[in-house]
Amino acid sequence: MSTVTDMTETEEAPAVHAAGALPRLAARTRNLRKVYGRTVAVDHVDLDVPVGAVLGMLGPNGSGKTTTIRMLLGLVLPTAGTVELLGHKMPDGASWALPEVGALVEGPGFHPFLSGRENLLRVAAAEPRLASKDIPRAVGQAIERVGLSGAANRRYRGYSLGMKQRLGLASALLLPRRFVVLDEPTNGLDPAGTREVRAVIADLHAAGTTVLVSSHLLAEVEATCTHVAVLHKGAVVAQGGLTELLEAGDAKLMVSTPDVTVAVNALRDNRIPAREVPNGVHVDLAATTAPEVVATLVGAGVAVHEVRRQRTGLEELFTRLTESAEKGNGLSDVDTFEEPS
Repeated sequence: MSTVTDMTETEEAPAVHAAGALPRLAARTRNLRKVYGRTVAVDHVDLDVPVGAVLGMLGPNGSGKTTTIRMLLGLVLPTAGTVELLGHKMPDGASWALPEVGALVEGPGFHPFLSGRENLLRVAAAEPRLASKDIPRAVGQAIERVGLSGAANRRYRGYSLGMKQRLGLASALLLPRRFVVLDEPTNGLDPAGTREVRAVIADLHAAGTTVLVSSHLLAEVEATCTHVAVLHKGAVVAQGGLTELLEAGDAKLMVSTPDVTVAVNALRDNRIPAREVPNGVHVDLAATTAPEVVATLVGAGVAVHEVRRQRTGLEELFTRLTESAEKGNGLSDVDTFEEPS
């Protein structure tokens, strides 16, 4: 974020952690609520973004993702609740937190009659941590990083939606950040552009940068994120590590064997639910464990070629969560999953 107020030497950042202590969370909200007239856009959201994570904020359009992000960055004042960003209360700590944040929110906005490069030069000139002599180099590197070198000198008004999105991403990556926020970063991109954005996110994660990605595309979240927060009608219905969430559903095991009929009969004889599927046996682990399944099959003389745990897909998990919230039937164990500290 480039809009920052000057600080005097006597001013101190309104930190929420003890001096020298590093926050475990890069961002946190508690009881966050935003109301526009009679419309509740965000309803008591408790969001945790672990340091170094790539968190996918997942939800359909209108679920409150962008409004939550805008409050997180101090762009919109909450109706109620608190926000902490990089260890500082927001919006009071914006002058200290935002220079460490790169953000692309609700699509980029640039001067239409300037080229992409000229627009980025203007953005870079407002960066408090970027020296004037370093601006051309930083702009060139950001343009190359998002694959926009061939169109950098074209006027912005002639850009396609995907090119505009790339330029917005470049503006968020002008210099190293501790926290990067990307709101629908693959919007308007072709498959090649989508792969490039995935690569950028992977590079940021490898460098230790915390990334918050807002999306309604399940495949993109599953391909790029380490953590997930699912929003539905302004509320968080699940959050936690992606792997843990996907494995917290109904446990299943896939057994590859040429002795399918013998395997199914042996498991059923031991009251273990199993059914035949192509190339193997599908086993329900609700009342047993994987070692017990393998022991039962080996004891029955079944040739076991491969055993792998079959986890819930993100699409299945998302559908179950949102349907549960829609019906108002309360949340299941997976919905209330919390990462161990």
